[in-house]
Amino acid sequence: MTEQDQPIKIYRGLKDVYFERSGTSSIDGRAGELRYRGYSIHDLAAHSSFEETAFLLLHGELPDRAALARFDDELKAARALPTALLEIITRIKTAHPMDVLRTCVSALSAFDPDVADKSHDANVRKGLRLTAQAPMIVCAHHHIRKGRAPVPADGSLGHAANFLWMLKGEKPSAPSARLMDTDLVLHAEHGSNASSFAARVVIGTDADLHAALTAAVAALSGPAHGGAAEDVMKMAIEIGEPERAAAYVAQKRRNKEAVTGFGHRVYRTEDPRARHMRAGVERLSKEMGQPKWFEILQAVVDAMSPYARHGVNVNVDFYSGAIYYLHGIPQDLFVPIFAMGRVPGWTAQCLEQYANNILIRPLTLYDGPQARDYVPIEQR
Repeated sequence: MTEQDQPIKIYRGLKDVYFERSGTSSIDGRAGELRYRGYSIHDLAAHSSFEETAFLLLHGELPDRAALARFDDELKAARALPTALLEIITRIKTAHPMDVLRTCVSALSAFDPDVADKSHDANVRKGLRLTAQAPMIVCAHHHIRKGRAPVPADGSLGHAANFLWMLKGEKPSAPSARLMDTDLVLHAEHGSNASSFAARVVIGTDADLHAALTAAVAALSGPAHGGAAEDVMKMAIEIGEPERAAAYVAQKRRNKEAVTGFGHRVYRTEDPRARHMRAGVERLSKEMGQPKWFEILQAVVDAMSPYARHGVNVNVDFYSGAIYYLHGIPQDLFVPIFAMGRVPGWTAQCLEQYANNILIRPLTLYDGPQARDYVPIEQR
């Protein structure tokens, strides 16, 4: 049998197919381990900040105090949005926030001084600016669609605290700001997921970073990738009371339906990011005077515990949605917040792709009609 006669195996969804090497993040799905550039997500969640984690992803190493201070200053200096972009947001204010974010990331290329420069240093600068600008876009659109002027950034606040300030118009407590910061750290990078792969495909054509991140935002907007956090809170609202969680789960299982927030494409055990959200949600729910939301979520976890041995475990989005909901954040902003945290990771993936670039061009096995003759339209 010749090589051409060998049966062709189709890997639908490219599952378990390695297409490149990466030093950005490593995931051990069986052990439930996630590392950014070698650092455990548990250490980063407990001790790092989003600014420090973003520096790590963009530059490859943790910064010293002076480098982190410079990076923080650069992020804050990059927060301002062009007036023309605010005009675009105003014109499309009725669109879904993810569509607005996607459009604005694309439009920002017209105002970026490095847009045509594809060097490593220029791409790092562009990634830094997009990291700073993404929350500005989300908050500006939120206020504009409500008929209000956007809340100006506060240069005294860090990335996560400033986001809550701009969105809500009130400064968050230190624990609330820290929890949002941790949430962004946990979402900053996660290997070759759908949106990161989409970004790499675009870079593979030698397109610019804004084009790649526009594609990444578009990929994340699909509910199969970024929608879990929003769906978890819909589920919690539907359940209504902790005492109803067990019956809800039992009915879902009888109907052979998935329970939102459980299971993951790569993890066979609990998502290692989830534990860092659990305690924070419990604390925030008490701070906000709404403890029942954590109680409902925990009751769902308890009801799902028999299925853990089958690899159906809680994931990070199970708790993230509750954080946003407790802050009074509209549910259609849940995925844009995910995107805000992921910008450094997307950029890091693109930097790797640029460094050893190749056109990503897989094959499809044709299974349509066999060769046939064209029939002129007069004879059909």
